[in-house]
Amino acid sequence: MVGMHGSDSLDIGAANRLKEAIRRWGGELGFDAIGFARTDLGDAESGLAQWLAAGCHGEMDYMSAHRYGEGYKRARPAALLPGTRCIITARMNYRSQGADPSATLADPDAAFVSRYALGRDYHKLLRQRLQKLAERIRSEIGDFSHRAFTDSAPVMEVELAARSGLGWRGKHTLLLSRDAGSYFFLGEIYCNLELPPDPPVTDHCGECTACIAACPTGAITAPYRLDARKCISYLTIELKGSIPPALRPALGNRIYGCDDCQLTCPWNRFSPLSHEADFEPRNGLDAARLVALFAWTEAEFNERLAGSPIRRIGHERWLRNIAVALGNAPTSPDIIAALTAGASHPSPLVREHAAWALARHAADNDA
Repeated sequence: MVGMHGSDSLDIGAANRLKEAIRRWGGELGFDAIGFARTDLGDAESGLAQWLAAGCHGEMDYMSAHRYGEGYKRARPAALLPGTRCIITARMNYRSQGADPSATLADPDAAFVSRYALGRDYHKLLRQRLQKLAERIRSEIGDFSHRAFTDSAPVMEVELAARSGLGWRGKHTLLLSRDAGSYFFLGEIYCNLELPPDPPVTDHCGECTACIAACPTGAITAPYRLDARKCISYLTIELKGSIPPALRPALGNRIYGCDDCQLTCPWNRFSPLSHEADFEPRNGLDAARLVALFAWTEAEFNERLAGSPIRRIGHERWLRNIAVALGNAPTSPDIIAALTAGASHPSPLVREHAAWALARHAADNDA
C-alpha cells in the first residue's frame, strides 16, 4: 500500500500507475471513461461571467450563485473544496434500447421525453459509483481528501471533462466524444492527489452546424453558445412558471427535455448502448401517448415516476408541458376532452396552458 495521507505526493511513475489503476477500477464500476484534470480552468470563468451577464441562464439563479471574490467557485475547484489539486472525471453512457426517438418525434400524438430521463435518476447512481471509486482508491493508498459531484454543486462539468481528455465541447455546448457521441452522464471526484492531467482532445466538429440548424427554438445562438431561455430543456424542466406563448408551438410533442441537437449530430452514430439496466425506459415513456399521460393524477405521477428525474418537476409542470404538446397535436375528440378537463384544473398554471391549447385547436378548426 502506498500512503498518500492528505497532501503527500507520488513520484511520476507511481502517479501514472495509480492513474491507470483508477481507470481500471472505474471500468469495473461501470464507468465508460475516466480522465484527470488540473484545477486551473483558464478563461472559462470569463466566459461564464459573460454568459451570466447576458442573462442566458434565465431563472437558473444557482448558476450565478457561489461567488468567490470577483469570480465564481464554479470555475475555481480549489475554492469549492480547499486543497483540491486534481479532478478525476468520469463518463457513463445512457443510450438505451428504447423506441426510435425520431419516430416518436414524428408522431404528434406521442410524448417525447429526453432519452436521459427515460430510466432511473442518474444523480444517485453516479454519486454512489463515484463514492465507491473513491473508497477503492482509499483502500489502496490510504486516506485522502475528496468529494464526489454529479450535478450536485457548482461544478463546470463539461469544461473539466474536456480538459481531462474525455471529449471536446461541441457547438451545442455538450461534450462530444469520437467513440461515444454525447449520450452520457458526467461526474467528478475533487481530490488532493497529485496526479498529472490527461491531454485534451482536439475539436472534431469541423464546419458542421447540424445541431444549430436543428434547434427548434434557435436556442443555440452561435457555435458554442446557448441561450437557455429559449432551450426546450430549460422551458420544460427548469422554468417554474408560464412557458412563453411565442415558443409553445416550437415545443411540438416534447414534454420533458429535447434531444434534437443530439439526434442530428453525426458523432452520435457511434454512441454505444448503455450496459446499465437502470437506464432502460420505464413506464413505456419512450413511446407513451399524450392523452394517457395527461390523465395521470398527482398520486399516479408520484408513484409511477418514483426514482425518475422527471418527478422533480412535479405534477403541475408535467401537466403544463403536456397541455402545450396537446395544443400542438392534430385535433381529435380525445384531445379536446382532455384539454377541456384540464381547463378546470385547480392549478392556474395548468388552466392557462390548457386554455391556450384549446384556443389553438379552435383557431385551426375555424381556418
